Amino acid sequence: MNLQEHSYAARILWTGNLGEGTSGYRAYSRDHEVDVEGPGRLLGTADPTFRGSKERWNPEQLLLTAVAQCHMLSYLHVAVQAGVVVTGYSDSATGTLRLNPDGSGEFTGIVLRPRVELQDAGQVALADSLHAEANRLCFIARSLAFPVHHEPVAAGPTV
Repeated sequence: MNLQEHSYAARILWTGNLGEGTSGYRAYSRDHEVDVEGPGRLLGTADPTFRGSKERWNPEQLLLTAVAQCHMLSYLHVAVQAGVVVTGYSDSATGTLRLNPDGSGEFTGIVLRPRVELQDAGQVALADSLHAEANRLCFIARSLAFPVHHEPVAAGPTV
């Protein structure tokens, strides 16, 4: 086994044929299933702007959450290495997608707003500085063609 390379697999099944296939832009649903070994099926669709459902995950949400999750996991790792004890972590991430006149589009940026709770209030500055290293290590952020910015807030224990 090569420890330097990992493979991932996913199966995508379009479930949106409403009887006429893609005979017209409004003739089909964007619903689909994403299936991976282990956690199982995730119900997907397009963003509601593009005729998707609000009740299912869309690719843009999945990209945003993948970046936020990866950063959190990388941050927790570098916190351990730096001797910073994190007792709580939450994030309110946002992403911006720009649509182009030709129908294409791309994310132009993501802003993560991690709120980190610390065991030691004296480590706030160190804890905030660790976000740069977490971003450098995050597999997902390193794979993107746009910047991921951070607006961290670290705080000591609440009494």
